[in-house]
Amino acid sequence: MAARTVAPFAFGDGGSLVTDLLLLRALARQRTGCRYFEIGTWRGESAANVAAEAATVHTLNLSAAEMRALGLPERYIELHGFFSRPLPNVTHLHGHSATFDLAGLGGPFDLIFIDGDHHYESVRRDTARVFEHLVSANTVVVWHDASRQPGQPRWEVLAGLLAGLPTGLPGQLVQVGNTLCALYSPQPLPVQPPDPLANPGQFEVEVKF
Repeated sequence: MAARTVAPFAFGDGGSLVTDLLLLRALARQRTGCRYFEIGTWRGESAANVAAEAATVHTLNLSAAEMRALGLPERYIELHGFFSRPLPNVTHLHGHSATFDLAGLGGPFDLIFIDGDHHYESVRRDTARVFEHLVSANTVVVWHDASRQPGQPRWEVLAGLLAGLPTGLPGQLVQVGNTLCALYSPQPLPVQPPDPLANPGQFEVEVKF
Protein backbone atom coordinates (compact mmCIF):
# COMPACT_ATOMS: atom_id res chain seq x y z
CA MET A 1 0.00 0.00 0.00
CA ALA A 2 1.44 3.40 -0.98
CA ALA A 3 2.11 5.79 1.89
CA ARG A 4 0.71 9.31 1.47
CA THR A 5 1.02 12.33 3.72
CA VAL A 6 -1.67 14.78 4.77
CA ALA A 7 -0.17 18.07 5.92
CA PRO A 8 -1.24 20.34 7.40
CA PHE A 9 -3.97 18.80 9.54
CA ALA A 10 -5.28 20.60 12.62
CA PHE A 11 -7.73 18.08 14.14
CA GLY A 12 -10.01 21.12 14.55
CA ASP A 13 -13.72 21.79 14.43
CA GLY A 14 -15.33 22.19 11.03
CA GLY A 15 -12.48 20.68 9.07
CA SER A 16 -12.14 17.74 6.72
CA LEU A 17 -11.33 14.14 7.53
CA VAL A 18 -7.85 12.89 6.73
CA THR A 19 -9.40 10.75 4.01
CA ASP A 20 -11.15 13.79 2.48
CA LEU A 21 -7.79 15.51 2.08
CA LEU A 22 -6.18 12.34 0.76
CA LEU A 23 -8.92 12.20 -1.88
CA LEU A 24 -8.32 15.80 -2.97
CA ARG A 25 -4.56 15.32 -3.12
CA ALA A 26 -4.90 12.12 -5.15
CA LEU A 27 -7.27 13.76 -7.63
CA ALA A 28 -4.97 16.78 -8.05
CA ARG A 29 -1.97 14.50 -8.51
CA GLN A 30 -3.68 12.79 -11.44
CA ARG A 31 -3.80 16.04 -13.44
CA THR A 32 -0.55 17.46 -14.79
CA GLY A 33 -0.50 21.17 -14.03
CA CYS A 34 -3.74 20.86 -12.07
CA ARG A 35 -5.84 24.02 -11.64
CA TYR A 36 -7.87 23.75 -8.42
CA PHE A 37 -10.75 25.91 -7.21
CA GLU A 38 -12.66 25.69 -3.95
CA ILE A 39 -15.53 27.45 -2.21
CA GLY A 40 -14.94 27.74 1.53
CA THR A 41 -11.42 28.42 2.84
CA TRP A 42 -11.76 28.12 6.63
CA ARG A 43 -8.28 27.42 8.09
CA GLY A 44 -6.88 26.69 4.62
CA GLU A 45 -6.20 23.00 5.25
CA SER A 46 -7.71 21.77 1.99
CA ALA A 47 -6.09 24.56 -0.05
CA ALA A 48 -2.69 23.93 1.55
CA ASN A 49 -2.89 20.17 1.05
CA VAL A 50 -3.85 20.50 -2.61
CA ALA A 51 -1.20 23.18 -3.15
CA ALA A 52 1.42 20.48 -2.60
CA GLU A 53 0.08 18.64 -5.67
CA ALA A 54 -1.49 21.29 -7.92
CA ALA A 55 0.04 24.03 -10.03
CA THR A 56 -2.45 26.67 -8.90
CA VAL A 57 -5.04 26.88 -6.13
CA HIS A 58 -7.88 29.42 -5.93
CA THR A 59 -9.94 29.51 -2.74
CA LEU A 60 -13.04 31.69 -2.31
CA ASN A 61 -14.43 32.83 1.02
CA LEU A 62 -16.47 35.69 2.42
CA SER A 63 -14.39 38.80 3.01
CA ALA A 64 -13.49 39.89 6.54
CA ALA A 65 -16.03 42.72 6.24
CA GLU A 66 -18.78 40.31 5.20
CA MET A 67 -17.98 38.00 8.10
CA ARG A 68 -18.00 40.93 10.54
CA ALA A 69 -21.41 41.95 9.21
CA LEU A 70 -22.64 38.49 10.19
CA GLY A 71 -21.43 39.09 13.73
CA LEU A 72 -18.66 36.48 13.61
CA PRO A 73 -15.84 36.77 16.18
CA GLU A 74 -12.69 38.58 15.10
CA ARG A 75 -10.46 35.65 16.03
CA TYR A 76 -12.59 33.32 13.88
CA ILE A 77 -12.15 35.72 10.96
CA GLU A 78 -8.36 35.89 11.50
CA LEU A 79 -8.05 32.09 11.34
CA HIS A 80 -9.33 31.93 7.76
CA GLY A 81 -6.47 30.91 5.49
CA PHE A 82 -4.16 30.26 8.45
CA PHE A 83 -2.35 27.41 6.64
CA SER A 84 -2.76 28.58 3.04
CA ARG A 85 -1.87 32.29 3.21
CA PRO A 86 1.92 31.79 3.08
CA LEU A 87 1.84 29.53 0.01
CA PRO A 88 2.91 31.16 -3.29
CA ASN A 89 0.62 29.09 -5.55
CA VAL A 90 -2.54 29.82 -3.53
CA THR A 91 -4.74 32.78 -4.51
CA HIS A 92 -7.25 33.90 -1.86
CA LEU A 93 -10.45 35.31 -3.32
CA HIS A 94 -12.96 37.25 -1.22
CA GLY A 95 -16.68 37.53 -1.86
CA HIS A 96 -19.98 35.68 -1.70
CA SER A 97 -20.24 32.59 -3.88
CA ALA A 98 -23.72 33.71 -4.94
CA THR A 99 -22.43 36.87 -6.61
CA PHE A 100 -18.68 36.47 -7.14
CA ASP A 101 -17.58 36.77 -10.79
CA LEU A 102 -16.68 33.13 -11.40
CA ALA A 103 -16.57 33.67 -15.15
CA GLY A 104 -13.73 36.14 -14.61
CA LEU A 105 -11.44 33.47 -13.15
CA GLY A 106 -10.43 32.21 -16.57
CA GLY A 107 -11.85 28.75 -16.12
CA PRO A 108 -12.30 25.89 -16.56
CA PHE A 109 -10.56 24.20 -13.62
CA ASP A 110 -9.41 20.59 -13.40
CA LEU A 111 -10.62 19.98 -9.84
CA ILE A 112 -13.29 21.84 -7.86
CA PHE A 113 -14.17 21.45 -4.17
CA ILE A 114 -17.52 22.86 -2.98
CA ASP A 115 -17.38 23.34 0.79
CA GLY A 116 -19.31 26.52 1.53
CA ASP A 117 -22.71 26.89 3.18
CA HIS A 118 -24.27 23.43 3.38
CA HIS A 119 -27.94 24.45 3.36
CA TYR A 120 -29.96 23.15 0.42
CA GLU A 121 -30.31 26.42 -1.48
CA SER A 122 -26.66 27.35 -1.08
CA VAL A 123 -25.47 23.94 -2.30
CA ARG A 124 -27.90 24.09 -5.23
CA ARG A 125 -26.76 27.58 -6.21
CA ASP A 126 -23.02 26.92 -5.79
CA THR A 127 -23.33 23.72 -7.82
CA ALA A 128 -25.25 25.41 -10.63
CA ARG A 129 -22.83 28.36 -10.83
CA VAL A 130 -19.72 26.18 -10.76
CA PHE A 131 -21.01 23.98 -13.57
CA GLU A 132 -22.06 27.03 -15.59
CA HIS A 133 -18.74 28.89 -15.39
CA LEU A 134 -15.88 26.61 -14.30
CA VAL A 135 -16.51 23.03 -15.44
CA SER A 136 -15.20 21.50 -18.66
CA ALA A 137 -15.68 18.03 -20.10
CA ASN A 138 -12.74 16.84 -17.96
CA THR A 139 -13.43 18.57 -14.65
CA VAL A 140 -13.88 16.57 -11.44
CA VAL A 141 -16.14 18.17 -8.80
CA VAL A 142 -16.15 17.19 -5.12
CA TRP A 143 -18.72 18.25 -2.51
CA HIS A 144 -17.78 18.18 1.16
CA ASP A 145 -20.15 17.16 3.96
CA ALA A 146 -22.34 15.11 1.64
CA SER A 147 -22.28 12.67 4.57
CA ARG A 148 -22.53 13.45 8.27
CA GLN A 149 -19.98 10.73 8.84
CA PRO A 150 -18.83 8.01 6.44
CA GLY A 151 -21.82 5.91 5.47
CA GLN A 152 -24.44 8.37 6.77
CA PRO A 153 -25.71 10.60 3.93
CA ARG A 154 -26.47 14.24 4.60
CA TRP A 155 -29.68 14.46 2.60
CA GLU A 156 -29.95 18.25 2.47
CA VAL A 157 -26.57 18.51 0.76
CA LEU A 158 -27.29 15.63 -1.62
CA ALA A 159 -30.66 17.12 -2.57
CA GLY A 160 -29.05 20.51 -3.19
CA LEU A 161 -26.29 19.21 -5.42
CA LEU A 162 -28.70 17.05 -7.40
CA ALA A 163 -30.95 20.06 -7.95
CA GLY A 164 -28.01 22.18 -9.06
CA LEU A 165 -26.50 19.75 -11.55
CA PRO A 166 -27.22 20.48 -15.22
CA THR A 167 -29.46 18.00 -16.97
CA GLY A 168 -27.96 15.48 -19.35
CA LEU A 169 -24.50 15.27 -17.79
CA PRO A 170 -22.54 12.36 -19.27
CA GLY A 171 -20.57 11.55 -16.13
CA GLN A 172 -21.21 9.79 -12.87
CA LEU A 173 -22.07 10.96 -9.35
CA VAL A 174 -20.83 8.83 -6.45
CA GLN A 175 -20.38 8.99 -2.70
CA VAL A 176 -16.77 8.20 -1.84
CA GLY A 177 -16.33 5.51 0.80
CA ASN A 178 -14.48 6.37 4.05
CA THR A 179 -14.95 10.09 3.39
CA LEU A 180 -17.60 12.80 3.80
CA CYS A 181 -17.47 13.54 0.07
CA ALA A 182 -19.62 13.14 -3.01
CA LEU A 183 -17.86 13.27 -6.37
CA TYR A 184 -18.80 13.96 -9.98
CA SER A 185 -16.52 12.26 -12.50
CA PRO A 186 -16.83 12.89 -16.24
CA GLN A 187 -15.72 9.29 -16.79
CA PRO A 188 -17.34 6.17 -15.30
CA LEU A 189 -15.84 4.89 -12.06
CA PRO A 190 -15.89 1.43 -10.47
CA VAL A 191 -18.67 1.49 -7.87
CA GLN A 192 -20.44 -0.86 -5.51
CA PRO A 193 -23.59 -0.53 -3.38
CA PRO A 194 -22.96 0.66 0.18
CA ASP A 195 -22.81 -2.13 2.75
CA PRO A 196 -22.66 -0.96 6.38
CA LEU A 197 -21.69 -4.47 7.47
CA ALA A 198 -18.82 -4.93 5.03
CA ASN A 199 -15.30 -5.44 6.35
CA PRO A 200 -13.90 -2.03 7.36
CA GLY A 201 -11.09 -0.40 5.44
CA GLN A 202 -7.69 -0.59 7.09
CA PHE A 203 -5.61 2.57 7.34
CA GLU A 204 -2.38 3.19 9.20
CA VAL A 205 -2.05 6.64 10.74
CA GLU A 206 1.15 8.26 12.00
CA VAL A 207 0.81 11.58 13.82
CA LYS A 208 3.73 14.02 14.06
CA PHE A 209 3.74 17.25 16.03
